[in-house]
Amino acid sequence: MTTNTTHRETEAERVEDESEELCPECGGALHNDEAQAETVCNDCGLVVEEDAIDRGPEWRAFDSSEKDKKSRVGAPTTKMMHDDGLSTNIGWQNKDAYGNSLSASQRQKMQRLRTWNERFRTRDHKERNLKQALGEIDRMASALGLPENVRETASVIYRRALAEDLLPGRSIEGIATASLHAAARMGNVPRSLDEMAAVSRVDQATFKRAYRYIVRELSLEVQPADPLEYLPRFASELELSDETEHRARELLETAKRQNVHSGKSPVGLAAAAIYAAGVLCNDALTQTEVSDVTDMSEVTIRNRYQELLQAAENEAASPASTAA
Repeated sequence: MTTNTTHRETEAERVEDESEELCPECGGALHNDEAQAETVCNDCGLVVEEDAIDRGPEWRAFDSSEKDKKSRVGAPTTKMMHDDGLSTNIGWQNKDAYGNSLSASQRQKMQRLRTWNERFRTRDHKERNLKQALGEIDRMASALGLPENVRETASVIYRRALAEDLLPGRSIEGIATASLHAAARMGNVPRSLDEMAAVSRVDQATFKRAYRYIVRELSLEVQPADPLEYLPRFASELELSDETEHRARELLETAKRQNVHSGKSPVGLAAAAIYAAGVLCNDALTQTEVSDVTDMSEVTIRNRYQELLQAAENEAASPASTAA
């Protein structure tokens, strides 16, 4: 008896739910018109419900920056901040909500609040360490023009190194630079060792040791740098023509097929390919200009330049190429 009653109640609820979705006059399908805040029948046009509650925001935004300014739910969490962006930050401006300047006593009070807020945000040495390191990563990434996803990856790598107690005996700046270098390689936007050393607070030898250390200890899957990954950035800075850039790409692909790139600096190969392509395409490009942009010596460019041209000649003269 109880089972039959329950079945009838369930059936009644199902029928009631279906009736709510159908027009009470003609049985047609209903449509929610959010612009007019009405529920209308598609068949007969009957307005079943009006003045519906709008559960969206009361403001409008036409781009992402305007949406972020008007939103009141706070910023998303991020690994680029030591507290994941969940804490409160008191602004440095000594003004109230109306833009009026604070009095002397109010400024002193706000300064004390900022001091205590900063102390609460970094309660132990690990948090202070992490805050300093993430600030270094953000500074270097900005100087190198690296995207936000690379900064996020670098922050996660540094957090792993800190959690696994890999920092004792090594500098915070060295591990931070190594984390950013590994993240850039993993994100296919690599930067050369010289570029990393130029923005780092430690010398190149120190951060190279730190890089090898964290890659080994954290088992990071970092692929060898490809010279082709450096080419678009260098070509953009040198304002190369499409023909020259395309020819440089062909030279690098030929060098990879001939295994000329093995054991050589990918930045040096990219610089030499750009210079060689400029010569072959009659582009007014000097070794000095390429050297200044790529930060490679002219001697290296000349040596790699000859090797790239030789590889192209060897492939053109090979039997397989001739048959093709």
